[in-house]
Amino acid sequence: MRAILIAAALLTTTAPAVVAAEAVSAPNVVAAQAPASAFERDRQSILAQAGQYRVRFDMRETVSFVDGYEPLEAKVSGGNEIVRVVYDDGDRISLQHILVMEHDGQTMVIKHWRQDWVYQPETVLTYAGPNEWTLTPVSATERQGAWSQTVWQTDDSPRYGGVGHWSYDNGLAEWTSGATWRPLARRDAVRDPIYDRYLGTNRHALTPAGWVHIQDNMKLQSAQGAEGDLTAVVQEDVVNTYRKWDGYDAAPGDAYWAATKDYWAAVRGFWDAAIVANNGVHVEETPETGAVTGIPLMDLAQQIQDGKIASDAAIEQARTVIAGATAAR
Repeated sequence: MRAILIAAALLTTTAPAVVAAEAVSAPNVVAAQAPASAFERDRQSILAQAGQYRVRFDMRETVSFVDGYEPLEAKVSGGNEIVRVVYDDGDRISLQHILVMEHDGQTMVIKHWRQDWVYQPETVLTYAGPNEWTLTPVSATERQGAWSQTVWQTDDSPRYGGVGHWSYDNGLAEWTSGATWRPLARRDAVRDPIYDRYLGTNRHALTPAGWVHIQDNMKLQSAQGAEGDLTAVVQEDVVNTYRKWDGYDAAPGDAYWAATKDYWAAVRGFWDAAIVANNGVHVEETPETGAVTGIPLMDLAQQIQDGKIASDAAIEQARTVIAGATAAR
């Protein structure tokens, strides 16, 4: 439930301007100072996204392609977010985002999205339409020198995956994906839109103050009774800016992660096992939390931090939740 409250706050609160007194770390210099190998240069670009940030989320529908459809007003919000390295195994890197928010004078912490990077992947988990994700092969040509990025929701259920290359032209360190299918984000799903999926391109680029995530999204509508027949509805431009900032206390976020990381490691393992067993996964989507597993899995983590349940007991309950949600249909 805390997850829904904070998500709602992010959707309705206008992001304040970054104050002049904020403390910004030294600029990212990955693009200017290349390590000995291209592989290591890419790795350092990915790891440069870890840190403590003030985030601005700016999401704007721009051009309508359906007669009578008017682009919705922009969604602009912001928050404090830490990004921590879950693991770094050389050619596999995982980064966990955790929101640290102030609400009615209290600090609220919520596990946010996770991004996993794999060098020269043989497969990538991709969205295949409502409630379905599949392991998609990556050809030898496509994966040469490339990195996949797989994005997971707050409960570690899947969201989308894509493959792309890091480039360093014109002094800019930037990763760009191929076109990637994605399920609706909460900002749209709760509004009962006429579109039911996105086809988007991701760009992650380092900036002097941190990094930026840019999305080029086409929102599409599936025709009733015509499987695979899609109609472009509206273009959306998304610019999510991560600016290094130590003007808030990140300790509550790190305390949450320390208390729950073993639980979340087990949850990741359950999801991975379900995906491998079925060459993908079926899990029902919901507007509020992304997947039906969202509330129970997030609540178990909160109970661990609050001392209401032992991690081992929560892990067993999580196993049951995921097994039930991913059972063959």
